[in-house]
Formats: sequence, structure tokens, C-alpha cells
Amino acid sequence: MIKDELEYRGITQKALAAEIGIPASVLNEILNGKRAVTTEYALLLEAALGIEADLWLRLQTEYNKQIARSNPSFLERLSKIRHAAAFM
Repeated sequence: MIKDELEYRGITQKALAAEIGIPASVLNEILNGKRAVTTEYALLLEAALGIEADLWLRLQTEYNKQIARSNPSFLERLSKIRHAAAFM
């Protein structure tokens, strides 16, 4: 979504990174899902783009849940916990 916003506004990744004071490589990692949107990054994006930090954090949380739910070993772990909790 950040990439779309930058494209819509005609802002380069390099320009945004410079504006918010982070290395362009860090911003690129965020945009490509290799680095999480932290609270600090969300607040920086809010200041630069005028889009609430809460939105960026909710999107990151949803992404994190999707990743966790696609991990078979984690799903097996959840299943074992749920099964054990059912007998308590």
C-alpha cells in the first residue's frame, strides 16, 4: 500500500527515505515485506504522508497474522494448545 501511495503522489522511495530520515535500503525492505513497519516507522510515514500511523500498524499486524497462519509447524502448535486447553 505504501508503494501505491508513493506512485500516486509521484514520490520516489529515495525521496521519502530522505524526508523521514531513514536509509533508502531500510525503506525498500519495508516496502518489500522484509522489514516490519514498527511504531516509529508508522509515525514517520504518518508525518510524511498524512496517513494515520494506526493504519500502517493494523496492516502490519494483519500481514504478521497471515504469515503465522501459513506456517504449518505453528499451526500444529496452535492445534496442540487448543486440544490441551479443551480438556482443562
